[in-house]
Amino acid sequence: PLDGLFNQFLKRSFDIVFSFLSIVLFLSWMIPIFGLIIKLSSKGPIFFTQKREGYKGTYFNCFKFRTMILNPDADSVWADDNDMRLTKIGRFLRLTAIDEMPQFFNVLFGDMSVVGPRPHPLNLNKEYEKKLIGFNKRHRFKPGITGLAQAKGYSGFISDFRDMSERVRMDIFYFKNWSLFLDLKIVLMTVFRMLTTMKIKS
Repeated sequence: PLDGLFNQFLKRSFDIVFSFLSIVLFLSWMIPIFGLIIKLSSKGPIFFTQKREGYKGTYFNCFKFRTMILNPDADSVWADDNDMRLTKIGRFLRLTAIDEMPQFFNVLFGDMSVVGPRPHPLNLNKEYEKKLIGFNKRHRFKPGITGLAQAKGYSGFISDFRDMSERVRMDIFYFKNWSLFLDLKIVLMTVFRMLTTMKIKS
């Protein structure tokens, strides 16, 4: 469906409106509040930026709230939820996925979409494109802040081959069955999952 120009227009329009509202309604207060807490918790910038692979193999700087202390392994050692490098506020931001919120700027700039396959670190892409047939199909369209895989619980640390293969399978299913309704459904599933996680952790 996303090969059609009208559907591409619909998806981009949804991305612009949704990201603009998210920036105005949420990031406008999240950045100063969480930014101050992040600065007080450890030395370093408020945001963590990392080069990711996007639409048709292009690269862009992906924005996140910084969740770890400054360290030389940020681009080579993947973090799990119990990583010793995580700060206290960073662990909360990561577990609730609030650390991903600055990526609405990526969406507004056109590097990402609200819904799509999650962009992985470059080294992780290189590792799995050799192991997993069809892996690069997930780069045919823009990466997303959330996706079908994440809404169904496949998020965070990638522990094994099956974990990644399930994500890719759901990404390809999403492309083949895209609709504006499906995007809205995935967003609602993601929000519900975030609220449930916050309730459990509290």
